[in-house]
Amino acid sequence: MKKRTAVVTGGTRGIGAEVSRRLAAAGYRTIALARSVPDSAVLESELLGVQVLACDVTSPDDVVTTFANIATSGPVTVLVNNAGISSSNSLLRTTLAEWDQNLSVNATGPFLCSQAVLGPMLEAGRGQIVTVASTASLEGSPYIAAYAASKHAVIGLMRVLATEVEGTGVTANSVCPTFVRTEMTTASIANIAERTGCDLAEAEAKLAQATPHGRILEVDEVASAIMDLVGSSGSGQEVLLDGGQRE
Repeated sequence: MKKRTAVVTGGTRGIGAEVSRRLAAAGYRTIALARSVPDSAVLESELLGVQVLACDVTSPDDVVTTFANIATSGPVTVLVNNAGISSSNSLLRTTLAEWDQNLSVNATGPFLCSQAVLGPMLEAGRGQIVTVASTASLEGSPYIAAYAASKHAVIGLMRVLATEVEGTGVTANSVCPTFVRTEMTTASIANIAERTGCDLAEAEAKLAQATPHGRILEVDEVASAIMDLVGSSGSGQEVLLDGGQRE
């Protein structure tokens, strides 16, 4: 029997890399997508049994071509929409380019990739789509207008998708983490330090204080929540990861 196929966008770093590793270890033919793919990332991923492909998830043509090529070796059974960016600016200082980039990567990307796999999943009567949203999908915070808007958009997309696939054997779920110890968060910490004049440790503490439980999440916590959803038959779930202990 052919292995089931899993695709993880933003799959070579941070949360995506850990999810790719776990899916490969679970026996999936796992493909990690990244906009740019350094040779080191390819080598490291392939050693773990993960295939790495370059794909700009904001490009309709690139997404269609990439997923069509993947499907020649079997339909996609699992899609993890993980690719994302963030930025920080007051609303007055947020540029249109910044706004468009956040919406393009964080919302249009999951839309295009979900659309690419949905038809074959419905035809097969099975499939799991999991999207990495954010606590910013559910609330507003200062200085993240573009990011919060894009994450609100993607959680709305997943809510609609969950209603459309109800009873088909396809599931659509989301995880909503707060700050996670990734390169993206490291950049946010550095930005806080630069703007406030504090050191990096103090900046991380300030960021942690913005979470309900006063800490930065670890990558494996988010990956575990994603894998739980991949293995679940439930749909329409939004798993909140706000820094507290998961039950």
